[in-house]
Amino acid sequence: MSDASAYTPPKIWIWHKENGGQFASINRPVAGPTHEKELPVGIHPLQLYSLATPNGQKVTVMLEELLALGHQGAEYDAWLIKINEGEQFSSGFVAANPNSKIPALIDRSGPSPVRVFESGAILMYLAEKFGAFLPVDIGARAECLSWLFWQMGSAPYLGGGFGHFYAYAPFKIEYAIDRFAMEVKRQLDVLNRRLAERPYLAGSDYMIADMAVWPWYGGLVKGWLYEAAEFLQVQDYPNVQRWADVIWQRPAVQRGRMVNRATGDLATQLRERHDASDFETRTQDKLTGAV
Repeated sequence: MSDASAYTPPKIWIWHKENGGQFASINRPVAGPTHEKELPVGIHPLQLYSLATPNGQKVTVMLEELLALGHQGAEYDAWLIKINEGEQFSSGFVAANPNSKIPALIDRSGPSPVRVFESGAILMYLAEKFGAFLPVDIGARAECLSWLFWQMGSAPYLGGGFGHFYAYAPFKIEYAIDRFAMEVKRQLDVLNRRLAERPYLAGSDYMIADMAVWPWYGGLVKGWLYEAAEFLQVQDYPNVQRWADVIWQRPAVQRGRMVNRATGDLATQLRERHDASDFETRTQDKLTGAV
């Protein structure tokens, strides 16, 4: 393997398919479908196509929180999209999200289906549809949306930056890991300072901003992401730790984190969710994905 410090970019970049890394088999520089396959459709108004990555967890947590508040219109079918197998490049999924990233939501409650993609957009759509977890007051709403969009802009440094080079890259590059670790720690400090002032990111109440940030940065400080808690010294951020623990105590959050989970302890997995009773009556078939 060549010395990373000796690399000189070519005049014209050329895609090498065998470029290594955990996700090399599904990464490509073009968009569009690779195969024809329609998405399944269940019985509920909301159809979610996802995987329990941090971005996927945002939406399942939101849906479970809405149901916990009594919004029966938030009933949903959650279909597992196996991104390692390229299912996000099916014709049906690309129609739901031309960017081929999970999660994607189809709302079939109206006369015509409405597609919503990008996790932050889905959170806003559901908050506005059900009138929940997004403040009405203009100042409080602005604060909430500011933190929501902070997450959308910051998480790529954590996931695609730090997470990729620290955990998934085929070889370690000191400069890349140092650069992104520095930025992730700065972001944790931003959150820690904010959460020293308020119990939640938008203020005194739990909102979609918390649902967006928690799967990423809450998961990081709880040791669930990249096995990097010790490396990043997450104990240095006690306010983030407190906030992460408080949110994790919510039953809807615990349920939402299970939905579309296909790795780890079987007790933490609910690969597909089609009814609230699935959490209590999970069979081995559901846990293993058998048909």
